[in-house]
Amino acid sequence: MGQRMDAPAAKLLRDGSQVVIRPLAEHDWSTLLRFGRTLPQDDMLYLEDDLQSPEIITRLVNASAAENWRQLVAVDWDDQIVGYAAVRRLAGWSNHVGEILLIIGPAWRRRGLGMVLARAASDAALSLGVAKVVVEIMAEQVGGHAIFERLGFAVEARFSAHARDRHGACHDLHVLARHLQ
Repeated sequence: MGQRMDAPAAKLLRDGSQVVIRPLAEHDWSTLLRFGRTLPQDDMLYLEDDLQSPEIITRLVNASAAENWRQLVAVDWDDQIVGYAAVRRLAGWSNHVGEILLIIGPAWRRRGLGMVLARAASDAALSLGVAKVVVEIMAEQVGGHAIFERLGFAVEARFSAHARDRHGACHDLHVLARHLQ
């Protein structure tokens, strides 16, 4: 397997602002919870994990050194988390596939951070030894579609009424994929 991304990397965004992309660390517990609490309720409808829950944040931070998972954060000049991405190597017969999750804080959208963090997650997938990465996106999440399609992902599957949000409403789910090797 490849090397883990341990070194922080400064990235300049389209609007001239700068962030640092680095691995999630144990000391990020409070800033990750604060980040989760900045997410609009509409975003929370589409997330599997409740990033506003202290228990979920504890689980994520405790898994920061897991062998089959890479978690990255984008932090601003004040070391506040403004974006979160993760890639997890799947188990069993899909252990050559990594699944990506990407969340950008509302104040940092449409500035290029989604693209930068999605690219970093794709790169981190290589350190897991995966040959393919996938991302599951609700059909109405057009911004997410655009980011991943620009990175070379293509829709491999469309499932109608497949995902249920926190209010119980069903949504179409798209699976986008990209082969790395």
